[in-house]
Amino acid sequence: MDVVAEVVRSGFVESRHRGAAVHVDPGGEVVWALGDPSTLIFPRSCNKPIQALGMLRAGLPLDGELLALAMASHSAEEFHLEGVRAILAEAGLDESALQTPPSYPLDPHVHADLLRAGGGRAPIRMDCSGKHAAMLLTCVRNDWPVTTYLAPDHPLQQLITETFVELTDAAPWPISIDGCGAPLLGTSLTGLARAIATVRGEAAGVGSDRLLAAWLAHPEHVSGTGRAERDLMRAVPGLVAKSGAESVYVAGLPDGSAVALKIEDGAERPLHAVMGRVLELAGIDAPIVQERPAVLGGAATVGEVRTTF
Repeated sequence: MDVVAEVVRSGFVESRHRGAAVHVDPGGEVVWALGDPSTLIFPRSCNKPIQALGMLRAGLPLDGELLALAMASHSAEEFHLEGVRAILAEAGLDESALQTPPSYPLDPHVHADLLRAGGGRAPIRMDCSGKHAAMLLTCVRNDWPVTTYLAPDHPLQQLITETFVELTDAAPWPISIDGCGAPLLGTSLTGLARAIATVRGEAAGVGSDRLLAAWLAHPEHVSGTGRAERDLMRAVPGLVAKSGAESVYVAGLPDGSAVALKIEDGAERPLHAVMGRVLELAGIDAPIVQERPAVLGGAATVGEVRTTF
């Protein structure tokens, strides 16, 4: 991978981050790439819109805010938790059915507020609990087993895999287990961008229009009120975005094309600055993500995290 960002302190390059990025047109063909766009990655939570589309094809009866939660990496703000409980209630289940690991909120400020209030880890506070609740509801609607909903050979996961293959135009590889316990399907950076371009362009068939409408209308449910993804989607009408662990980021652009990037070392520090530059090259004016993180010396700014392409 190429160097995509540098950490500069008092004019001296202290650290470097390598990565790769790709821009595909609405048909999934590569427009330009930085580094090798065939690089295999685990998209992590960038797969959630694909998983949600698979659930919609299986009859998931959600729209709007609750459908947005089905593809969320949420901050565990109270409205997120209320939404997860509403999805579970629709399935006739409660929080005990969730197989997400007990977790603190993803957002550090929400996490701190919880600790001050004497709260602790819980499965519903895991950022993937909306997705898991939607998986459980999909199983109930299809009379599929709910206790084994994460098993790779479960009908739900098989349908999600079929949807993944269709949208990425490749068999999943590598394959693992995500942090939430769900099957984790790998693809190339181009495959991820192609999948999101297909969804953004509403060419993914049944459910894609509902998915896109929820994503566009409720970015705070897909992420959180204090999150950069929400701010980006609010700043650029018609753009949808999703980040994933280990510094993966994908965005569907208003013209139906898509961009995807991966920071090789998994660090989030350069992620939003790099995405800002990627969007700039794709013709999107998004100054809200082009601000470069400051490097501090005491209380003063003595440098920045800058992009190199």
